[in-house]
Amino acid sequence: MEKGLIHIYCGDGKGKTTAAVGLCARACGCGQRVLLAQFLKDDSSGELSSLRLLPGFSLIPAPKVVKFTFQMNEAERQEAAQRSAQMLAQARRAAEAGECDLLVLDECFGALSTGMLDTEALLDFVEHKPPHLELVLTGRNPPEEFLALADYVSEIRKVKHPYDVGVAARRGIEY
Repeated sequence: MEKGLIHIYCGDGKGKTTAAVGLCARACGCGQRVLLAQFLKDDSSGELSSLRLLPGFSLIPAPKVVKFTFQMNEAERQEAAQRSAQMLAQARRAAEAGECDLLVLDECFGALSTGMLDTEALLDFVEHKPPHLELVLTGRNPPEEFLALADYVSEIRKVKHPYDVGVAARRGIEY
């Protein structure tokens, strides 16, 4: 691509990661190299099994098990923040080395809002991303400075969700 653009999938509705994964599949299908980093998630999401089969897809490994941040003690929070910083640094190095055409930083805004990722580090990367790189950022409540930099902003709004009436997340549908 001549110039890579910045996408944000945000909002309180289901489908932000699903939209990003769809773009991953499309890009791989067109011969592009895709790199995915998933913050605040473990490696058990169903989409990863399918994506790993696609030529040109690669993943920054996530831990085997991840607690919700509100369940973490201080040592676990520090470890998770360090891991998030390492994931962002690895993604940035790969992008700057020209190893991917599309980079997805899934749930990066959730990592920002819970203190697991440094806002300035992410903002610096977005502001100085390689010109050819197509960049996707997902999560709730993106800070205004990211919205200002984005070329696409898609807000996914929850109108109704089964969780509101006690239906737990289901494998293959929500994760």
